[in-house]
Amino acid sequence: MQNLSLNTLFVGQLLLFLPECASTNTVAQELINKNGATDGCVIIAGAQTGGRGQRGNTWDVEPDKNITLSLVLKPTFLEANQQFSLNIAVSLAALDLLKSHLPEGARIKWPNDLYYQDLKVGGILIENAISGRFLQHTVIGIGININQVTFQHERAASFALLAGKEFSLSGMVTKLLENLERRYLALRAGAHDQQKQEYLQQLYRYQEWHPFEIEGQRVMGQIAGVDAVGRLAVIVEQKLQFFQFQEIKYVF
Repeated sequence: MQNLSLNTLFVGQLLLFLPECASTNTVAQELINKNGATDGCVIIAGAQTGGRGQRGNTWDVEPDKNITLSLVLKPTFLEANQQFSLNIAVSLAALDLLKSHLPEGARIKWPNDLYYQDLKVGGILIENAISGRFLQHTVIGIGININQVTFQHERAASFALLAGKEFSLSGMVTKLLENLERRYLALRAGAHDQQKQEYLQQLYRYQEWHPFEIEGQRVMGQIAGVDAVGRLAVIVEQKLQFFQFQEIKYVF
C-alpha cells in the first residue's frame, strides 16, 4: 500500500501508511499542527480502532479489508460560506469509485454517506479550519467497505458483498485518490454549480416521498435540494423546510 502508482499531480505524493491507528483524521490533524502536512498528503490505516463519523458515530471495520484514509487539502480559494461545495466534490469523487464497479443503485446519502440502494457502503467526515473569510485547511476522512463481508449493522454492505468478488485494495485506493484530485481541481477551476447539480441528481431519495423523523416525530417528506451552506431542503406538510445534519433523520 505504501508504493501506490498514482497518476496525480499532488494528491498522495506524500503518503503515510500506518498498520493501525485510532483515527486517520486525528493523525492528519497532528501533522498539520506540527507543520508536517503538505497539500494533498494522505494518511492510510490498515486498521482504525476509533474512526469517527457524522454525529460522533464510530466507524468500525476489519483490518486490511477496507479503505480507511484521510486526505489533507488547503482549499484557500473557498470562502467559509462555500465550504459545502468541498463536501460535494469529495462525495462525487467517492461515488465515482462506486459507480465504476456498482453502477446501478449507487447514491450519495446527504450529507456525504455512500449508499447502494438502501445499504451503506461508506462514509465521509470533513473537518475544516477557517481563517478569516476563507478555508485554511481541511481534513477529509473516508471509509469505504471493500472486502469485508460480515457486519454488525444490518444495513451495511461492501463492494465484495455486492459484486460477489474480492477487489485489489491498493487499486481501489489509487483510483479513489485520482478521483479526489480530479474532482477537487474541477472545483478549484470553478465547477461549483455543475458539481452541485450532479450531486443533486445522485442524491439518495431525491424528489421522492419518504418518512423522516423530525424532533422525535415521524413525518412524510420529499427532498427538494440542498442550500448553499449544505442544509437539506425538504418539503414537509406542503412547506419547504431546511435542516442541519442533526435535525432530521431518515426512516427506513
